[in-house]
Amino acid sequence: MPLPRLTPAVLAQRTVPSRGAGILNRKGKPVNLAVSRTESSRRRPARITSRQLPERWSQQLQLDDGRILWLRPLDPADAEPIRQTFSLLSPEEIRMRFLHPVKELTPDMTRRLTELDPSHEFALVAAEPLPPGEALVGAVARLSIDEGTRRAEYAILVSHFLTGKGLGRMLMKQLIRWARLKRLDEIYGDVLDENTAMLDLARSLGFRREMLPDDPGIVRVRLDLRRKPSLQ
Repeated sequence: MPLPRLTPAVLAQRTVPSRGAGILNRKGKPVNLAVSRTESSRRRPARITSRQLPERWSQQLQLDDGRILWLRPLDPADAEPIRQTFSLLSPEEIRMRFLHPVKELTPDMTRRLTELDPSHEFALVAAEPLPPGEALVGAVARLSIDEGTRRAEYAILVSHFLTGKGLGRMLMKQLIRWARLKRLDEIYGDVLDENTAMLDLARSLGFRREMLPDDPGIVRVRLDLRRKPSLQ
């Protein structure tokens, strides 16, 4: 039996249309990005069930609204689907991720985001249960080790049609796991001070905050990996 698509409308009691209507994957098949919302799911805490897949760092996820995703390492073939997803993001989502307005992901920017050096870079995506290059990507998490150091900078973007489902926490914990396996001392990220969702997530996982005197409005969050791991 084939796996459900990213957002099966059959699971929704009330389906909220998304700006993704009319998007096609690389096989020319329509991608339904509508978010399924019910009265009961709004009250319940987000819950994700997962099943390990054969490939390393890969899991099949089922969200609390029934949607199926694959959490897996980013592949260079994801470049074009990521560009498609970028076109669906609101200006506010883009500003929260890049800390300034970005009108489009150019081919060069996309190539730099998706062609990684595995010796010091790591990235995961949450995507449709389709092969890389065919699956629309709904979330990306990346960690990059600063040259000559034992510290790495993280970045996470979860599209609006997947927010509030616990994906950000799951992605961050996987980045932390990779950083510990690489025996890094610290991971950090720069966050707009109005991005309370990311700041709250970081605090709950043990990150400490500091203001950047030369960058008003930006908070740097740091996690000391030499301390005892958080159980959350």
